[in-house]
Amino acid sequence: MSIGQEFDDGTVVVQAKRRWTELFMLLIAWAIGFGGWALTELNINHVVPNTWMIVGGVWLAVIGVAHIFVRIVIPYADPVILPIAFTLNGLGLAMIHRIDYIPDPHYHRMETQALWTALGIVLFVATLLILRDHRNLQRYPYVLFIVGLVFLMLPLIPGLGMETLGSRVWIRIGSYTFQPAEISKVMLAIAFAGYLVDNRDVLSRAGHKILGVTLPRARDLGPIAVMWVATMLVIVYQNDLGTGMLFYGMFVVMLYITTERGGWAILGAVSFLGGAVLAYTFFGHVRVRFDSWLHPFTNYTQNYQIIQAQFGLAWGGLAGRGWGLGRPGMVPLAWSDFIATSIGEELGVTGLMAVIVLFFVLTARGMRTSLGCRDEFGKLMVVGLSFTLSLQVFAIIGGVTRLLPLTGLTTPFMSQGGSSLIANWVIVAIIMIVSHRNRKPADDFVATTPTPDPQQVLTPDGGTR
Repeated sequence: MSIGQEFDDGTVVVQAKRRWTELFMLLIAWAIGFGGWALTELNINHVVPNTWMIVGGVWLAVIGVAHIFVRIVIPYADPVILPIAFTLNGLGLAMIHRIDYIPDPHYHRMETQALWTALGIVLFVATLLILRDHRNLQRYPYVLFIVGLVFLMLPLIPGLGMETLGSRVWIRIGSYTFQPAEISKVMLAIAFAGYLVDNRDVLSRAGHKILGVTLPRARDLGPIAVMWVATMLVIVYQNDLGTGMLFYGMFVVMLYITTERGGWAILGAVSFLGGAVLAYTFFGHVRVRFDSWLHPFTNYTQNYQIIQAQFGLAWGGLAGRGWGLGRPGMVPLAWSDFIATSIGEELGVTGLMAVIVLFFVLTARGMRTSLGCRDEFGKLMVVGLSFTLSLQVFAIIGGVTRLLPLTGLTTPFMSQGGSSLIANWVIVAIIMIVSHRNRKPADDFVATTPTPDPQQVLTPDGGTR
């Protein structure tokens, strides 16, 4: 079935829903994930286990359920986003399954991650069913902002927050642990979009010009000051450089896009660098991160993780060792923070670059959705969510390859971790909802115009060409 989009000159261009295209790409995504699992079994155990039909069937069923709900609820959505998300998720599951064999086959991380994936798909579907119109989120910017900040600061509460490997980014409730910053990034992106759209005129007013750059007025610096303080609290007290950079970067980029003023971007970058210098000067754990980045081989014990990651990438080379034939278990947290190096070791630089390209395409489709959005709130919200994903990938892959200081962020859809996985599936759902509204024909056009032939373009006088 096709749709039509009317332009200012009255011309209507017919577009296809492309759900069958999405289904074809989803089958490829299924084959990549299941193929990684099967090759791991073949290369390690020299036989595919009897459960191969169950594993392949369940994974195919999960993909099928998501596709069916997209076809029913948001049939005009971008057909590329969902297959890319499932490809990345499937690769992550396959690699975690491979790492479960190190040092012995008694770990069950993949089963846990598969359960989190199922929950992520449930929340993906729930978001599609509940959030029929993304503009409803614009009503609650301050509520979402406060709740997002509260979630971000929860790990600092004594008795609730817990410190793991030097970072205090987790909370424990009973026997379960959770990383609340992953939920905060969704809430704060929505809150920033609502606030910035409502206050665009105030934030865009001229200020003082210094060296040819117009800086904002002092009275308008409140929002960026609040985010700067929150960022420094995260970096200093939670020992989490990555999360602080992620949230502050997202806010500054959204602020710049809203106002179209370079002064905000310059002010944001300078203030963040200034805060980083202060943190480096007065707090030892920040200096450790930078020293590990600049001089990793001077302290083998302290920097064992990043050193082993470099050796693993070098051993993988261009083509990789093959599924199950490398030794990614020699890198601590190979299934979590360093899953990108595990991919690089077994699939090579080629495989790692393919993963980066998938993230790039996912971000590009999100930005394309933003450009086609008919309302400013949706446009800015999708930019924030898409930029968050891209910045997170840049920070973590840059960290494990020593392009940047190591941040400890997760690789979206791939690293083990339920809070990250479900948050990213909600982000995908929101972006697809907006893309559905972008490509969906206006109600008056649907009511007065019959379904055209997919190859035709309607002219203002009712003819075709």
